[in-house]
Amino acid sequence: MPMPPAAAQSSVEPIAPTIAQQTAGVEAQFAQHFQALGVEGAIIIHDVNQDVTYEHNRDRNRQAFLPASTFKILNSLIALETGVIPNDLAILTWDGVERMVPAWNRDQNMRTAFNLSAVWFYQVLARRVGHDRMQQWVNEVGYGNQIIGSPDAIDSFWLEGDLRITPQQQIEFLQRLHRNELPFSEATIATVKDIMIAERTPDYTLRAKTGWAGLGEADQPQIGWYVGYLERGDNVYLFATNVDMRQDSDGPARLELTRRCFASLNLL
Repeated sequence: MPMPPAAAQSSVEPIAPTIAQQTAGVEAQFAQHFQALGVEGAIIIHDVNQDVTYEHNRDRNRQAFLPASTFKILNSLIALETGVIPNDLAILTWDGVERMVPAWNRDQNMRTAFNLSAVWFYQVLARRVGHDRMQQWVNEVGYGNQIIGSPDAIDSFWLEGDLRITPQQQIEFLQRLHRNELPFSEATIATVKDIMIAERTPDYTLRAKTGWAGLGEADQPQIGWYVGYLERGDNVYLFATNVDMRQDSDGPARLELTRRCFASLNLL
């Protein structure tokens, strides 16, 4: 006997939560992590294989900010590709000027400078690249709003100039980096991906860069970044964390917040 329509309909009711329900549940946990750490800001995590994006504070994720030291990812690519520094181990000699972070005050190579976020090292590279070439590369990559300012700003435009990028644009840039779709040689991209490794375990590899716009400038908005991607198994999870830096503890909170959000996805 054919099944009545009502019974047939009820027999195929979905039991598993929908993607939208799962996403909402994860994003509620993200909000709890921000609250628990007392941090104001936003995060995006994009699951590449599933093409699912998890967010906290969607509006802020489409707001543009100074990239600060997250620009070191692109600056490294450009410097290596143009040959203004021969490789990631070539030493630049410290100029003897004492700067705010003691670890910066010594000779550096690209690996140490990236890890320590040594501003002076990347300022030297930017000056060597020069304004016109830098503008051409920023345009070709399509990085943020692509405004690097005047030649006088060649060594500061990512720190205090008019260059701006949204967290969503950071994700798009990182995805192109991961997929080797940026206009750089395979060797250059491989080197920068390698220096970006912040943590490697048998289960995952985390490639990332911090940034702090307004660092040391009391009259400037203090914005913190943590951007990169997590490789786990055959999947990749792109992320961009962007927070207000109101106290020193917000520095490590950027990383802790990101890790807690990944833990909500059972990835860390």
